[in-house]
Amino acid sequence: MTTERFEVQRQIAAPPAKVFAVLCDPQGHVAIDSSGMLQSADGAPVQGVGDKFVVHMDREAKGDYPLGKYDVTVIITSYLPDEHIEWTISGAIQPPIMHLYGYRLAPSETGTLVTSYYDWSQIDERYRDRGIFPIIPEAGLRATLGILARNVE
Repeated sequence: MTTERFEVQRQIAAPPAKVFAVLCDPQGHVAIDSSGMLQSADGAPVQGVGDKFVVHMDREAKGDYPLGKYDVTVIITSYLPDEHIEWTISGAIQPPIMHLYGYRLAPSETGTLVTSYYDWSQIDERYRDRGIFPIIPEAGLRATLGILARNVE
Protein backbone atom coordinates (compact mmCIF):
# COMPACT_ATOMS: atom_id res chain seq x y z
CA MET A 1 0.00 0.00 0.00
CA THR A 2 1.36 3.39 -0.99
CA THR A 3 1.21 6.27 1.47
CA GLU A 4 -0.34 9.33 -0.14
CA ARG A 5 -0.52 11.52 2.95
CA PHE A 6 1.85 12.60 5.70
CA GLU A 7 0.61 13.95 9.01
CA VAL A 8 2.80 15.19 11.87
CA GLN A 9 2.03 16.90 15.19
CA ARG A 10 3.75 19.24 17.61
CA GLN A 11 2.74 21.01 20.79
CA ILE A 12 3.34 24.74 20.40
CA ALA A 13 3.31 27.07 23.40
CA ALA A 14 1.08 29.71 21.82
CA PRO A 15 -2.70 30.10 21.57
CA PRO A 16 -4.46 28.80 18.44
CA ALA A 17 -5.30 32.35 17.26
CA LYS A 18 -1.62 33.33 17.21
CA VAL A 19 -0.65 30.20 15.28
CA PHE A 20 -3.57 30.59 12.87
CA ALA A 21 -2.62 34.20 12.12
CA VAL A 22 0.78 33.04 10.81
CA LEU A 23 -0.86 30.36 8.66
CA CYS A 24 -3.29 32.87 7.10
CA ASP A 25 -0.56 35.36 6.22
CA PRO A 26 1.29 34.91 2.90
CA GLN A 27 4.46 36.22 4.57
CA GLY A 28 3.93 33.66 7.34
CA HIS A 29 4.14 30.85 4.79
CA VAL A 30 7.52 32.15 3.63
CA ALA A 31 8.74 32.65 7.21
CA ILE A 32 8.04 29.05 8.30
CA ASP A 33 9.03 27.21 5.10
CA SER A 34 11.67 24.55 5.78
CA SER A 35 12.24 23.60 2.14
CA GLY A 36 13.88 26.85 1.10
CA MET A 37 11.67 26.99 -1.99
CA LEU A 38 9.35 29.80 -0.86
CA GLN A 39 11.17 33.04 -1.57
CA SER A 40 8.49 35.70 -1.05
CA ALA A 41 4.74 36.20 -1.33
CA ASP A 42 2.23 38.79 -2.46
CA GLY A 43 -1.28 39.19 -1.12
CA ALA A 44 -3.35 39.91 1.94
CA PRO A 45 -3.96 37.45 4.76
CA VAL A 46 -6.67 34.99 3.78
CA GLN A 47 -10.08 35.05 5.41
CA GLY A 48 -11.98 32.18 3.84
CA VAL A 49 -12.34 29.42 1.27
CA GLY A 50 -11.47 30.63 -2.23
CA ASP A 51 -9.06 33.34 -1.08
CA LYS A 52 -5.74 33.37 -2.93
CA PHE A 53 -2.21 34.73 -2.78
CA VAL A 54 0.92 34.36 -4.89
CA VAL A 55 4.14 32.72 -3.73
CA HIS A 56 7.40 33.25 -5.60
CA MET A 57 9.22 29.92 -5.64
CA ASP A 58 12.75 28.71 -6.33
CA ARG A 59 12.88 24.95 -6.92
CA GLU A 60 16.67 25.11 -7.19
CA ALA A 61 16.72 25.41 -3.38
CA LYS A 62 15.49 21.83 -3.22
CA GLY A 63 17.95 20.61 -5.86
CA ASP A 64 15.74 17.91 -7.34
CA TYR A 65 14.28 19.29 -10.58
CA PRO A 66 15.71 22.20 -12.59
CA LEU A 67 12.55 24.30 -12.56
CA GLY A 68 14.29 27.49 -11.43
CA LYS A 69 12.15 30.37 -10.27
CA TYR A 70 8.41 30.38 -10.82
CA ASP A 71 5.18 31.57 -9.20
CA VAL A 72 2.29 29.59 -7.76
CA THR A 73 -1.10 30.74 -6.59
CA VAL A 74 -2.17 29.38 -3.21
CA ILE A 75 -5.92 28.68 -3.15
CA ILE A 76 -7.61 28.14 0.20
CA THR A 77 -9.80 25.00 0.10
CA SER A 78 -10.83 24.78 3.77
CA TYR A 79 -10.96 27.50 6.42
CA LEU A 80 -12.23 27.36 9.98
CA PRO A 81 -10.80 30.23 12.08
CA ASP A 82 -8.28 29.11 14.69
CA GLU A 83 -8.99 25.43 13.87
CA HIS A 84 -8.24 24.42 10.28
CA ILE A 85 -6.71 25.80 7.10
CA GLU A 86 -5.99 23.89 3.90
CA TRP A 87 -4.85 24.90 0.43
CA THR A 88 -3.78 23.68 -2.97
CA ILE A 89 -1.68 25.45 -5.55
CA SER A 90 -2.11 26.43 -9.16
CA GLY A 91 0.71 27.48 -11.42
CA ALA A 92 2.14 26.95 -14.88
CA ILE A 93 1.24 23.25 -14.77
CA GLN A 94 -2.39 22.84 -15.81
CA PRO A 95 -4.66 21.35 -14.81
CA PRO A 96 -3.59 21.99 -11.21
CA ILE A 97 -1.92 19.00 -9.60
CA MET A 98 -4.33 18.99 -6.61
CA HIS A 99 -1.94 18.19 -3.83
CA LEU A 100 -3.15 19.61 -0.53
CA TYR A 101 -1.36 21.15 2.44
CA GLY A 102 -3.04 21.95 5.72
CA TYR A 103 -3.00 22.50 9.45
CA ARG A 104 -5.44 21.52 12.17
CA LEU A 105 -5.18 23.34 15.50
CA ALA A 106 -6.51 22.16 18.86
CA PRO A 107 -6.21 24.07 22.14
CA SER A 108 -4.11 22.25 24.71
CA GLU A 109 -2.93 22.83 28.26
CA THR A 110 0.37 24.21 26.96
CA GLY A 111 -0.99 26.18 24.00
CA THR A 112 -1.89 24.43 20.75
CA LEU A 113 -1.54 20.95 19.35
CA VAL A 114 -0.71 21.62 15.70
CA THR A 115 -1.19 18.91 13.10
CA SER A 116 0.43 19.55 9.72
CA TYR A 117 -0.43 17.41 6.71
CA TYR A 118 0.48 16.99 3.07
CA ASP A 119 -1.90 14.95 0.89
CA TRP A 120 -1.28 13.97 -2.70
CA SER A 121 -4.02 11.30 -2.93
CA GLN A 122 -6.08 13.38 -5.40
CA ILE A 123 -3.39 14.10 -7.98
CA ASP A 124 -4.06 13.29 -11.62
CA GLU A 125 -2.59 10.02 -12.90
CA ARG A 126 -0.34 11.88 -15.36
CA TYR A 127 1.48 13.41 -12.38
CA ARG A 128 1.38 10.26 -10.25
CA ASP A 129 3.16 8.26 -12.95
CA ARG A 130 6.12 10.67 -12.95
CA GLY A 131 7.24 9.41 -9.53
CA ILE A 132 7.88 12.89 -8.12
CA PHE A 133 5.53 12.67 -5.14
CA PRO A 134 5.79 13.43 -2.35
CA ILE A 135 7.44 16.74 -3.15
CA ILE A 136 7.85 17.57 0.54
CA PRO A 137 9.10 14.75 2.79
CA GLU A 138 7.59 14.02 6.18
CA ALA A 139 10.75 15.42 7.79
CA GLY A 140 10.05 18.70 6.00
CA LEU A 141 6.68 18.97 7.71
CA ARG A 142 8.33 18.35 11.08
CA ALA A 143 10.96 20.99 10.39
CA THR A 144 8.31 23.52 9.38
CA LEU A 145 6.48 22.91 12.67
CA GLY A 146 9.72 23.66 14.49
CA ILE A 147 10.11 26.92 12.61
CA LEU A 148 6.45 27.77 13.26
CA ALA A 149 7.02 27.22 16.98
CA ARG A 150 10.08 29.47 16.90
CA ASN A 151 8.00 32.22 15.26
CA VAL A 152 5.05 32.18 17.68
CA GLU A 153 6.38 31.08 21.07
